[in-house]
Amino acid sequence: MAAELVDDPRLAGLALREAWRRVRRVARAPWLSILPGMGPDRILAVPREFRHGDMATAETIYAGDFHLAGHRVEITDTSPFERRDAPLAWQAELYGFSWLRHLSEMQDALAAENARALVDDFMGLPRRRRSPVSSAPEVMARRVISFLTHCPIVMAQGKDEFRGRFLDLIAAEARYLRRIAPEVTDGMPRLMVRIALAYAALCVPAHAHQMKTAAQNVSDELDRQIFPDGGHVSRNPETIVEILSLLLPLRQLFSQRQQPVPRSLLAAIDRMLPALRFFRHADGALALFNGATSGSQALMLALLRFDETLGEPVSHMRQTGYHRLAQANCTLIADTGIAPEGALSVDAHAGTLAFEFSSGARRLIVNCGAPPKAEAVWRRLARSTAAHSTLTVADHSSSRFARSRLIDRFLGSPLVSGPTKVVAERQEKADGLHLSMAHDGYRANFGLVHERDLFLSRDGRLVEGWDRLFRSNRPARGRAGNAVAETHVRFHLHPDVEAEIAGSGIRLFAGGEVWWFFADGAPALEESIFFADPRGARRTRQIVLTFGDNQSELHWRCLLYTSPSPRDS
Repeated sequence: MAAELVDDPRLAGLALREAWRRVRRVARAPWLSILPGMGPDRILAVPREFRHGDMATAETIYAGDFHLAGHRVEITDTSPFERRDAPLAWQAELYGFSWLRHLSEMQDALAAENARALVDDFMGLPRRRRSPVSSAPEVMARRVISFLTHCPIVMAQGKDEFRGRFLDLIAAEARYLRRIAPEVTDGMPRLMVRIALAYAALCVPAHAHQMKTAAQNVSDELDRQIFPDGGHVSRNPETIVEILSLLLPLRQLFSQRQQPVPRSLLAAIDRMLPALRFFRHADGALALFNGATSGSQALMLALLRFDETLGEPVSHMRQTGYHRLAQANCTLIADTGIAPEGALSVDAHAGTLAFEFSSGARRLIVNCGAPPKAEAVWRRLARSTAAHSTLTVADHSSSRFARSRLIDRFLGSPLVSGPTKVVAERQEKADGLHLSMAHDGYRANFGLVHERDLFLSRDGRLVEGWDRLFRSNRPARGRAGNAVAETHVRFHLHPDVEAEIAGSGIRLFAGGEVWWFFADGAPALEESIFFADPRGARRTRQIVLTFGDNQSELHWRCLLYTSPSPRDS
């Protein structure tokens, strides 16, 4: 870790700022618990839960089988909150208590008793025996929100002593979050803390100035983190879903408590709902860019019921950096933005100029997506350029990540370098939509600029592309001489697409449609992996094109071929 910090001044700067921020946070708020009986005496409002629980999951929790964050941990003779050997992602989700929604879904006495017993188990465990993850600001904020949202089942039939300790805990954690909020890591952690404090100010008895302050703070954070086009500063499409699932209940809480709804909150919701539609394919799944998984379609549908805008999604998210080409029943979404910096890039992928393509209710070309908080080795692979449908030079990514696991644990694996300039221009012509893009992510190491042109025909039956490499005027630090001969263009196929080599092309079967892929040279079919499936990673295929010696451009096209019996054609 030390060697890498010395070699990379930008990474060293990030580490120093993070260390100083943590020191300030500790100095600002040593833990002080609420004296028994000094917390609130009741809950005034209960937030709405947009994520539906699963009764089968509730039954496994009752049996001591916790499936969280893609990991399964079986609890037998100990408390789940003492399993410090479990994966960190599992621990974070456990201590966030969002899994209470599964018990709430049961709505019976047994589920209430189980919820109360688990919360009581957590409250009775000394802080020194809990995992350090439990005190992370974002985890604590999620816990406060979960406790307030699911307090009916937790407090149902609970004795006064238990109810008092439960309300005292909510008050103590909210007070702690108020003190450390200015020093919380930028991005979703800080926004989550501000939202949790607004929930707390509205759900339990609070002074008017406390509600006003909470409303102002969450408004300021939304103004800073939500772009005018509705995207989040992290550029992760799935973050939009997560934030909306918290803001819509918050808007209802303000109304329920007869408090003025902050204009910034209303404006953020109004911008983000169309942005969510922008990133959805026709099958309802999210485009897989910068840390997104396929997402819960039920949750997205529940959120989109609040979208009062009419017409088709916008075609360009200027500030977030994406383009959407839509013709007939086909959709193409491309990443044309610059990666965020610092703490905002901990989930960012090196997928500049990558695209996804869907026809009707079928996705054909995708990115590999993000594993659902799985192990670091898979996460690192999923973030590489090779896991995206774009061009890769000499097995290098267009953005660079830290190489040390210690740095990953300390900083969250931010990007340390990447494209500094990305340009994109779209044109609508009589024959269809044209999108021209370029980025300089390979200039520093190889002296190369990647340019990509995409075309979607008016009838949606043809997707065509040109990938080019240009020599930059600036000298490269790395081995630019033979880089072009080691350049590949990848097209990752959705697992539901069947592919076979047929003559000089590749035939793709997608439902009742048959598409043909042709390119300069012979396209190859290779193994790939799709990380974004909710059921876990799935095997799939990818089409790979290789630049030849002294070749600077590759032309490819994917066209729809209609046949009464596609497999017989």
